Amino acid sequence: MKRIATGAALTVGALAVTGLAFAPAALAVTPETATLTADCGSFGGGEATLTATQDGTAATMTLKSSAVTAPIALGEDSIQSTLTLVKAGGGTTTFTATENPAMAAGDDVQVGPLPGTVASGDSLEAFGGSLKMSVLGITITCTATGPQSPGPFVFD
Repeated sequence: MKRIATGAALTVGALAVTGLAFAPAALAVTPETATLTADCGSFGGGEATLTATQDGTAATMTLKSSAVTAPIALGEDSIQSTLTLVKAGGGTTTFTATENPAMAAGDDVQVGPLPGTVASGDSLEAFGGSLKMSVLGITITCTATGPQSPGPFVFD
């Protein structure tokens, strides 16, 4: 009986190791961070940082900019944001949510993580797209003034 239990344990262990060897690799987006220069009209403009994450077909984008600051104190999850990025092959991908940290007046603006759906091989760029933020009933639209650096986000 002891020999059967030992044999079963070895078989289970071997199957577990085999399963690990054939487990799919984690998906990743490259680059994870990109910078761009944005124009937000009368609300300001300047450098912004976009951070991307990926988990399968689910992706998130977070934008932070010291060039645009909170005009007044804003509560957590009080900014409705829609980030539209341009696909390399044509079309757009949208990331939308009411997701932001609490901000004091004068703090750098940050929105996200904004969820969206991507496909393997998608190449997304901020230039040509936009970020629309609705704050206390006021809509602020920001657009990139040139391509993001170091380049578009490419999803696995």
